[in-house]
Amino acid sequence: MTNATHPFDALMEIAARPRAVFVRGEGSFLWDDSGKRYLDFVQGWAVNCLGHSPPLLAEALAEQAKRLVTPSPAYYNDTSLKLAQALVEQSCFDRVFFANSGAEANEGAIKLARKYGARHKNGAHEIITFEGGFHGRTLATMSASGKKTFEPLFEPKVSGFPKARLNDLASVERLINERTVAMMLEPIQGEAGVWSATDRFLRDLRELTRAHGLLLILDEIQTGYGRTGKLFHYEHACITPDIMTLGKGIGGGVPLAALLSTEASACFEHGDQGGTFCGNPLMCAAGLAVLQQVSAPAFLKSVTDTGLYLEGELQRLSVRHGLGEVRGRGLLLALDLKMPIAASIVGQAFVEGVLLNAPRPDALRFMPALNVTHQEIDLMINCLDALVMKAGIARRVA
Repeated sequence: MTNATHPFDALMEIAARPRAVFVRGEGSFLWDDSGKRYLDFVQGWAVNCLGHSPPLLAEALAEQAKRLVTPSPAYYNDTSLKLAQALVEQSCFDRVFFANSGAEANEGAIKLARKYGARHKNGAHEIITFEGGFHGRTLATMSASGKKTFEPLFEPKVSGFPKARLNDLASVERLINERTVAMMLEPIQGEAGVWSATDRFLRDLRELTRAHGLLLILDEIQTGYGRTGKLFHYEHACITPDIMTLGKGIGGGVPLAALLSTEASACFEHGDQGGTFCGNPLMCAAGLAVLQQVSAPAFLKSVTDTGLYLEGELQRLSVRHGLGEVRGRGLLLALDLKMPIAASIVGQAFVEGVLLNAPRPDALRFMPALNVTHQEIDLMINCLDALVMKAGIARRVA
């Protein structure tokens, strides 16, 4: 017997959500059950890298579903082998473990680093992470994160994650000791409001880790798969990490993630790592289809060009209304509103049929599909322009 009086009531309450129910998506647009259309600049938090329900994804899933859904991770399947090989060929890594979510991939990275410390560094286990970082919502990944709202939750946390400051090499150096095994960071801190590690800082970290015999772990769950105009963000800094995690865009909308490592750092033994759906061929078929498109040089160039267009339009809007900087790279950008009005802007934009994200009270984050058009960007900018104008007028009147 259930106490639920509406389908909404059957779900656990974990977030404030509008009452619209989405039933269909295509490209940059969603439709709710009333038929209203929404322009989506959130795309599942950078998940739908090719937009909603791209035909190539639907076709790959349908063909794979007719052939093989899952044989159990106790056995090899041809689709996961093809995707693993493709990722190795496209990156600086030698080994791949598939997971279901970015948090799970980051858990794997933490475990792999600690295993490496146990085997090669006299039990060293601490991983230096960064203030403002976000690595997931499992207990260990929340502990590794530097998100202030996580601090009072689910105590006691997992120990072993001292926090440095992004782009402050001295703060990193002060934390290194005999217990340190690795450093872990996002090249761009998306959840914190789109704050970038500079290319110079990433290169300095790589030099520092090598000097101390430490692993460098890059969480590219949000920046990977073409989001910043390169297939992987580390390419911008011309470095080669030891471990990298992928999620979000890797599946184009389906639950898929990956942990990649060099041969030297791939030290798991049988039984150390696993998962019921790791390497599931249905999800890996989606991953293969997405990779084939986003890895094309012409596609990556289009992401760079479109990102510059979006950045320019946001900068013009900022100048027009006396707002702050535009941060980020490629099609992962933020606009500093200089006022705590982001949540209000998001709510009003939703009413107008535009989906935006506010990672901070004073900032908006933009994560459109990587194939978003200039016309779709113009539609979003026009809506945002009107809402910021309205907010400015209301503020002056008040």
